[in-house]
Amino acid sequence: MKNGITFKFWGVRGSIPCPGPDTVRIGGNTACIELRFGAENRLVIIDAGSGLRALGDFLMRSDLPKGPVNTDILISHTHWDHIMGFPYFAPIYIKSTNLRVYGPVSYEEESLEEIIGGQLRYRYFPVRQDELSAHIEYRELKETSFELGDGIFVTTKYLNHPILCLGYRFEYKGRVFCTAYDTEPFRNVFPTDPADPNYDESAAREGELAAEEENRKLLRFFEGADVLVHDAQYTLEEYEASKTGWGHSAFEHAVEAARRAGARKLYFFHHDPLRSDSRLEELVREYRRAAGGGPPLAIDIAREGVEFEV
Repeated sequence: MKNGITFKFWGVRGSIPCPGPDTVRIGGNTACIELRFGAENRLVIIDAGSGLRALGDFLMRSDLPKGPVNTDILISHTHWDHIMGFPYFAPIYIKSTNLRVYGPVSYEEESLEEIIGGQLRYRYFPVRQDELSAHIEYRELKETSFELGDGIFVTTKYLNHPILCLGYRFEYKGRVFCTAYDTEPFRNVFPTDPADPNYDESAAREGELAAEEENRKLLRFFEGADVLVHDAQYTLEEYEASKTGWGHSAFEHAVEAARRAGARKLYFFHHDPLRSDSRLEELVREYRRAAGGGPPLAIDIAREGVEFEV
C-alpha cells in the first residue's frame, strides 16, 4: 500500500507538442504531471498541457469505474502550452466530475475561467464552455500557502517568466515534491555599466539586491525537496548566447539550484521541442558525471509514462 507521493509524467516538453521519431522515447507532449497522495490515492494534476488528454483518457478507464472523478488542477501559468490540453480532458464532459482549477492571472481584466475556459469557443473549438457537463470551479492564486485537504500542504512561489508564473511545493507526511518551471534565475534588469546613458547607480544597486533576494527565496522554496522538477530547456551556452530573458533555465542552473537547496532528486523538465531524445539522454549523462562529488544529488530526465514514488 502506497502511503507517500506517487507521480507520473504525462507531458514533459516545452513550447509546443512535438510528436515524431526523435521524441518517442522521452515524449513530445507539453507539461502535465499526475500526483497521487497516500493510500486514499488522492489525485492532483499540475498543468494542463497536451499531456492532459492522455491522462484524461486514463482516468476514464481507471478512476471513473470506481466513482466520480474529483480532482484539482494546479496551473503554473496560462501560456498556451500549459493549458491547451484542457478542452480534450475527457472528464470535463462527464456530469459527475468535480474539478477545481487553480492558477495565477497576469491580466486582471480576464479571470482564470475566461483564459482557460475561453479556449472552448466556436472560433477555436466545437464545444462551448457553458455546454460542459462537469462541475468546475476556478480559484486564482498568488504567493501563498494552503491546505488542499487530506493532509496535503501547498506553498506557491513566483518564478521568473514573462508572465505571472508559480512554482508549487507539496508537503505530505514528511515528503516534499517541488516544481519550478517556466523560470530562469532572477537577474538585475537595470543597466550596470556607468557608460550606459540610462545608468543609475542607485537603481543598479537596488536591482542587484532584489535579484539576489529572489534567488535566495527560490532556494528556500526548494530546500530539502525529495523531488525537484526544474526547467532545463537550454544548455548554458544556448542560454547565454541568445535565450536570456525568455523565462527558461539552463541545465547548469537547475543542477546548481538543486544542489544548493539540498534536494535529493532532480528531474530536468520542459525539454526544448527541437532537442532529440538521443541528445537529451546524452546531456543527462554529461550532467550526472559533472555533478559527481559533494552532497549526493540524483539527476534524471522527465519521461512521459514513467511513474515514481517518493
